[in-house]
Amino acid sequence: MAQSYKSLKEDFVSNLSGGGIWEINLVTAVAPAAVLLWSALQSSQGFFSNSDPLAFVTDFLLNVGAILAATTIYSSSPATLNVLLILPAISVYLFPSESAARRKRPAHPSNANGQPKTCKEQDGSGLLPERPFITHYRGAMMVVTCVAILAVDFRVFPRRFAKVETWGTSLMDMGVGSFVFSAGLMSARPVLKAEASDTKSSVRESLKASARHSLPLLALGLIRLYSVKGLDYAEHVSEYGVHWNFFFTLALLPPLVAFAQLLPTRVFSLDMVALLVSCIFQAVLDSTAVTTYILTGPRDNLLGKNREGLVSVWGYLSIFLIGQAVGIDILPRTGSKLCRSIFGMQTNRSLLTRLLIWSSWYSLLLFLAISYRTLGLPVSRRLANLPYVLWVSAFNCAQLALFCAVETVAFPGLYSPSDQKSENQRCAHATSQVLAAFNKNGLAIFLLANLLTGLVNLSTDTLHASQGKAMATLFAYATILSIVATSLHRKNISIKL
Repeated sequence: MAQSYKSLKEDFVSNLSGGGIWEINLVTAVAPAAVLLWSALQSSQGFFSNSDPLAFVTDFLLNVGAILAATTIYSSSPATLNVLLILPAISVYLFPSESAARRKRPAHPSNANGQPKTCKEQDGSGLLPERPFITHYRGAMMVVTCVAILAVDFRVFPRRFAKVETWGTSLMDMGVGSFVFSAGLMSARPVLKAEASDTKSSVRESLKASARHSLPLLALGLIRLYSVKGLDYAEHVSEYGVHWNFFFTLALLPPLVAFAQLLPTRVFSLDMVALLVSCIFQAVLDSTAVTTYILTGPRDNLLGKNREGLVSVWGYLSIFLIGQAVGIDILPRTGSKLCRSIFGMQTNRSLLTRLLIWSSWYSLLLFLAISYRTLGLPVSRRLANLPYVLWVSAFNCAQLALFCAVETVAFPGLYSPSDQKSENQRCAHATSQVLAAFNKNGLAIFLLANLLTGLVNLSTDTLHASQGKAMATLFAYATILSIVATSLHRKNISIKL
């Protein structure tokens, strides 16, 4: 890559100030709006029950194509795209066609062997039912992330959606935090299973387990580091540092989480620990020279060269723990004694109510943190400071609430602990196969997306590509990812990294 072009690429993603929180909310609302239309077609017509090409193409266009459009050609009018998705969904419910009414809908989809295609197996106790709205949330988050990491290199992707330099909010800043929050959410499953079986791991066993999770991520981080340096690839140094990358951040989280879980949970709930860590970190940023050092300090040693990545780990740890706390609350069946949080026991409330409480709580804390009438703290993904942690938490809880609301309206009475087999079949019927595919092999698909992004950037002049060429490239890229993910999902292949 010529040095002049490399400099242009780096300048293209540097010194950006981001956009408004409400615009980010409108853009990302396209995901639950698309799932609403998908759910309307599925619940009223069984449109996606058969694994035919038309069902896959429609699923792809709704749940991947709509997100691609929202971040590119509809980036200036996301409200219009939301309306274009919501109105047809309403019309499907209000004015069902006669052909749809006559269509015979199978009770559940079948796999290639003719056996019922059910959701992922539950644990024997039935403690942790599969929840389609969580699959949709995680799948949509992965789609947005994969689309953005390539789209950001084209001019069709607005600069206000790219990562900000220091202070401010953007779509991609939210994507990084959401990835960590989502990982924390699902990490609650083994915690809940261990507590249900009344087994407690020793410190040594917990650290060994965390090392098993960290080593593959560390390896991916090293591969990315050597690839970027070896290919002279454009990089944004102030994002994480000279050598650091997001995989290293992910690799550090498991051992830190293992130590956090050693605290007595009857005294400290995970969300309390997360807020305590984030508040202490914010106090350090405000009362010492750490902030000045991170933003303007020299890069004359290994620590200085990677200070952003090392320091921001504490914020990402807080996000992960809050995600885990939310998971402990919403993953078990209603009535589980394992649901503990800063709100106490919430087992007498519906899932949607609980999520609205979580969302309202972190939205209130975010308002208090950033309002000029109170603390007046700016959001910074680069520092992963307290306002960033609260913003990510509030946003993801609200997204979960939206997907849960769609599921509640479109598929009422989905969960039945007395008949787990039928429940599994209903869950499969209520789950988008494309989003389920992105959810099942999320990290593997994210790695593939990174490889394809590098390939496109090394072979294409993305800076000077026309809008038509950019959209064609992005559409082909999204199609490849969706086909690979769906193929793995249909063959029940799960790649663990």
